[in-house]
Amino acid sequence: MKLLHLADLHLGKRVNGFDLLEDQRAMLEQLLDLCDRRHLDAVLLAGDIYDAPVPPAAAVLLLDWFLTELAARGLAVLAVAGNHDSAERLDYAAGLLRGQRIFLAGQYTGAPRQVVLEDAFGPVTFDLLPFVRPATVRHFAPEAAIQDEDTALAAALAAAAPADGRRVLVAHQMIIAGGRMPDCAGSESCAADVHVGTVQAADAARLDGYCYAALGHIHRPQRVGRDTVRYAGSPLCYSLDECGAEKSAVVVTLSAAGAEPELVTLHPRRAMRHLTGPLDRLTDPAAVTDPEDYIWATLTDPTPRPDAMKVLRAAYPNAMKLDYALGAQEDGAGPAADAARLRALSFEELFGGFFEKMHGRPMTDAEAAALRTLREEAAL
Repeated sequence: MKLLHLADLHLGKRVNGFDLLEDQRAMLEQLLDLCDRRHLDAVLLAGDIYDAPVPPAAAVLLLDWFLTELAARGLAVLAVAGNHDSAERLDYAAGLLRGQRIFLAGQYTGAPRQVVLEDAFGPVTFDLLPFVRPATVRHFAPEAAIQDEDTALAAALAAAAPADGRRVLVAHQMIIAGGRMPDCAGSESCAADVHVGTVQAADAARLDGYCYAALGHIHRPQRVGRDTVRYAGSPLCYSLDECGAEKSAVVVTLSAAGAEPELVTLHPRRAMRHLTGPLDRLTDPAAVTDPEDYIWATLTDPTPRPDAMKVLRAAYPNAMKLDYALGAQEDGAGPAADAARLRALSFEELFGGFFEKMHGRPMTDAEAAALRTLREEAAL
């Protein structure tokens, strides 16, 4: 049996005000092509299918299209809710979809939902565990000694019906191995899971009974302690902190002996890149490559330019962010020289540069007039 392990689709996601739905559609088309080329049997969706509990209608339609395409190919789909999803909404029509071999586990109801699929070597039991917190598990197992995420996961998995042979877990949780936190990408909620002196996570040792654990929650693809416990990572960059990151999907081959994962590199419709240098050099037509990419530009010009974002977007229409690295100019000028240049600027130039940086555009004539009026009233 060949599986495609995906996670953290975050359908409906916006980054710096940019709607990524077209990019997500292109990525899902690429994943469908991967299913066809590799003759896959099932797709595992390990949570955060949507970016918000109440996703935009276009994101719901996109998921409907993707599931319909997978079902038309005869692939089974096994999906769980993540912390960004509405568990109740994801469970909508789950009973009906089960007849199409689309198995959804939105709400935790006291135990992982189990699905059994067959291959040439016999049955494979899939335990579908949606995102849970200790209080959720404690509600269904009041007698269990649940103090934290680790003991909550142990209690949740202990409630699963016993099964012989190969077992696969699909879950959306923070899992650590050897006390080491996963490498976060910057667009997930890792920081909220780490407290001074306490890590809100479960130990990977709790997953020892599974031949493969398909995890979601962390956006950087990685193994957790061993190759068969793995975060798929998000298929697209969802934060400027991820500029230049390589994304992948996991193809898992199940044999009689166990599971063998393989990373398959994904290619986004638009890359997310961080460029550094003087504005004129970055926007020189001879230097511009892949102009449709999402760009974060750090300018090393000695002084801010009021029209910087306008000039940048003339070269890169999807420029997302612009900031300055004053003091790191290529000519070697230091902070003292930078300060002298700033002192030489007029009030209007200083405020204009600040306004441009905050809003990504220069002031209009009306706004400039209002600024002059306010300055006169304040006697500045």
